[in-house]
Amino acid sequence: MSGFPIDKFNNLQTPFYYYDVDLLRATLRTVKECADAYDLHIHYAVKANANPRILAIVKEYGLGVDCVSGGEIKAAADVGFAGSDIMFAGVGKTDDEIRLALETGIRCFNVESLPELLNINEIAAQTNNMTHIAVRINPNIDAHTHQYITTGLNENKFGINLENLGEFVSTALSLPNIDLCGLHYHIGSQIRDLEPFEQLCDKVNDTLAYIESLGAQITIIDVGGGLGINYDDPDSEPIVDFKKYFEIFARNIKRRPDQQLHFEPGRSIVAQSGSLITRVLYVKEGTAKKFVIVDAGMTDLIRPALYQAHHKIENISSHSSVDDKYDVVGPICESSDCFGTDERLPLTGRGDFIALRSAGAYGEVMASQYNCRRLPGSILSTELL
Repeated sequence: MSGFPIDKFNNLQTPFYYYDVDLLRATLRTVKECADAYDLHIHYAVKANANPRILAIVKEYGLGVDCVSGGEIKAAADVGFAGSDIMFAGVGKTDDEIRLALETGIRCFNVESLPELLNINEIAAQTNNMTHIAVRINPNIDAHTHQYITTGLNENKFGINLENLGEFVSTALSLPNIDLCGLHYHIGSQIRDLEPFEQLCDKVNDTLAYIESLGAQITIIDVGGGLGINYDDPDSEPIVDFKKYFEIFARNIKRRPDQQLHFEPGRSIVAQSGSLITRVLYVKEGTAKKFVIVDAGMTDLIRPALYQAHHKIENISSHSSVDDKYDVVGPICESSDCFGTDERLPLTGRGDFIALRSAGAYGEVMASQYNCRRLPGSILSTELL
């Protein structure tokens, strides 16, 4: 990310999310170029960041969207995404959300259980709809990531286990308002080792052959998302290697000419373009530690407390050539409200601006009002010109 416009921050109320639009657009151009080169269909995962100004920029590049709630479907529709641009996933779709999706004319439901399949068929019959679905399959691949964001194992709540797939397919093919046209996978998030994706390709090929042998006509192969980013050194890798990632699937999945290959990236598109900007309230001297107490907390960026994640922490206003070691903590009445321990920062004082980097994904969208705090604001770099 280029330098922060510190002089423009002085009049803004902290904490707030700052988005580098140039980097976001450069990332989207890269994604689009790779998708076009390999004939891929990209659906941005709205759960990563649902800021309407971010969604509007994503739409400019011709991407579709992956939604996991009725609220996300509405957010996408509000910025102009057509129903045919929307894939609807989620393990617990309510009746109202299913009706909204049908009214919106979404491209496809990603279905995660037999009871959900039966319910969608019933609601589709009530509304005289023929509904396109993809079955979400657990390929039982360990993505070697945090337990809270691993989603492709048999023990996860998501999807259909392979041993239950035959029953699901035969039921789907018998239902009058269901068109089983797709396979869907998502093995986890923040995956940096690409080897699990290669394993996934083998599973897709085997499962595709099996499901087609049962009589299903598959036109959509959706391999989800999960590509990780560099949180430790974001400036060294502002845009991940999408070409290498997409090439794995384009080279290894055996698809027919009429079969589309779909992806659902979220974090890898928006994370590096966003930073949480916070101001130092106090520097507290302990017995053996120094604490930088900032006005942002776990209510504004919950990933460190929830996932034990670490974001690069920078003092972007100090000009000191001397550094010191600090614990950087927030004001929330929870011991888990800590962004980093033993952080090396330039000498830091009250009023300094701190940037928590790589926060464009699962940052603003997960903010809460615990402790009756206000939600963080957001600003695009183009709005400060």
